[in-house]
Amino acid sequence: MNEENIRGPRFRFGLFDLDTSTGELHKDGKPLPRIRDQAFRILVLLLETPGNLVTREELRERLWAADTFVDFDHGLNTAINQLRNALGDSAANPRFIQTLPRRGYRFIAPVEHIGHQSALQRGSSKHPQATPAMPSTPSENRERSEPKASQSSFLSDAHDLPAVPNIIVRILFSLIQLMYLIFYALSLARLSTLQTIFASQGSLAVLFLVLLIVSAAVGIPIRLYLLAAVGFNYRGLTGKFLKLFPFILPLDELWALAPFLLVQQIGPGLAIAFTAALLYVPFSQRSVLLMGSKNPAT
Repeated sequence: MNEENIRGPRFRFGLFDLDTSTGELHKDGKPLPRIRDQAFRILVLLLETPGNLVTREELRERLWAADTFVDFDHGLNTAINQLRNALGDSAANPRFIQTLPRRGYRFIAPVEHIGHQSALQRGSSKHPQATPAMPSTPSENRERSEPKASQSSFLSDAHDLPAVPNIIVRILFSLIQLMYLIFYALSLARLSTLQTIFASQGSLAVLFLVLLIVSAAVGIPIRLYLLAAVGFNYRGLTGKFLKLFPFILPLDELWALAPFLLVQQIGPGLAIAFTAALLYVPFSQRSVLLMGSKNPAT
């Protein structure tokens, strides 16, 4: 496949603009570093058929010559990761390139074709050139465009965060889970002491104790699961955690008040300071996993 085969149209998606004639990728009008040739060719194929599956076998046939002796799986995964890094995308929470395990890839964002058809275009003019191609995937329904995604939530997005080595992510995430396990264990071990503390609350004492015991009983298996997931390097941990996050958040925010159980020993000032820090921890563990997903296993 020579360069002539990929000359022609420009594609717009989100804040990005790809000129296939020059191989230049722009974001919000600003040029980005050139992506490597094989990654560029894959991106063109995905952009020409947005919303449709491009199989791994099809990519092999079109972009890897039959007599090329290379590790195809490694080469393809490397190229896809290069594209995701260039686009600020992630496999766990895709905005542009969706992975269909063992099958292939799909471009899930709206794409606008500008200019004439490329020689790589599949089919016979099935995709009008000046008409935005609207994929019908669930991911596209959740996220219609990049600006909208950034405005839909105050929480950090993978695109906004730096890439961090997986070993650092695993250590930090594990330490957070261990911290919560220690909170649960110490609180249950001092249950009789806490009962005395809560007794000053009158009729609410029983409610506080029940809430503490139930939340600890729920939190312990969750933390053990997350520790096991990190220890055994579960595939797709970031996606699983993001699904659990709405349920874990209230639990973690409740246990952010744990320093007040020691208010007699540390004083109200330190209790408030530690609680303020702990209120942020649930969001920090989410951000840590998203930073690790910048270099995911494809």
